Amino acid sequence: MTTAILYHDDCLNHLNPSGHPERVERLHAVTLALRSAEFAHLQWFDAPLVSNEQVLKVHPQSYLDFIRTSVPKTGFTALDADTLLSPLSLIAIWRAAGAVCKAVDIVMEKTAHNAFCAVRPPGHHAETATAMGFCSFNNVAIAAKHALESWSLKRVAIVDFDVHHGNGTQEIVWNEANIAYVSTHQSPLYPGSGSPKEIGGYGNILNLPLPPHSSSVEFRSRITNEGLPFLENFDPQLLLISAGFDAHRDDPLANLNLNADDFAWVTEVLCNLADKHCDGRVVSTLEGGYDLDALAESVAAHVRVLMERAA
Repeated sequence: MTTAILYHDDCLNHLNPSGHPERVERLHAVTLALRSAEFAHLQWFDAPLVSNEQVLKVHPQSYLDFIRTSVPKTGFTALDADTLLSPLSLIAIWRAAGAVCKAVDIVMEKTAHNAFCAVRPPGHHAETATAMGFCSFNNVAIAAKHALESWSLKRVAIVDFDVHHGNGTQEIVWNEANIAYVSTHQSPLYPGSGSPKEIGGYGNILNLPLPPHSSSVEFRSRITNEGLPFLENFDPQLLLISAGFDAHRDDPLANLNLNADDFAWVTEVLCNLADKHCDGRVVSTLEGGYDLDALAESVAAHVRVLMERAA
């Protein structure tokens, strides 16, 4: 089997004002890297539109209606200070969430061994009924609920190594005993959540904050000594990854000092865990990463490991 890549050109049509860090060029950089000769064996799939039924497993109908009616005919609508909609944003939002659900299906059906969703906008800051942090739908949470309900799984784990805490994912899965959430993130930093004391309604959440300027040593130590034992104990049947690459030392929005080798390492570690507990089933989706060169290099390192494990 191979690694699946979920992508659609519609994700390029979600626009933000000039100077906004979550820009179209991010996805251009990612896809350019993944279409190089080294990655010729990747299997590309069009990201479908998420269904209303899938979204409603996480977000209420009133919120879907709010997002739909907020899309402007021209210009931009601000949902918060950082999260904006442009005239073609809606289809990009629906594709991004649809990609992760489809990736779950592809991996569960064994059409591919694992999958990476090269989509935007990101999702992990979106709460049940609140858009924030560039995110409107919580893509990974929608996929987790889809996996549980459509594939009769009992336990799904989400690992989030974006430099910003996934407050939305945490809020959504807080009282979900069959979804574990593990996050490494810089603290203090936006959005201000992610304390180790935030453990979820069933002890299903593990936050591993890292102080500014933390390096590979601290990151790898927290994953090895705390993250992995927590996940081992949870015994997931599917592993979802919120793959943000803004913990890279060159990223302009944060102050951690990771590099592409660290993202390759954590991918390898998580694939080992998935081999032991999940029959290798890993679905990863793009979150942050705002330096274009660092993003392209880091995504390549991440997908290279996925591809090697699928061979």
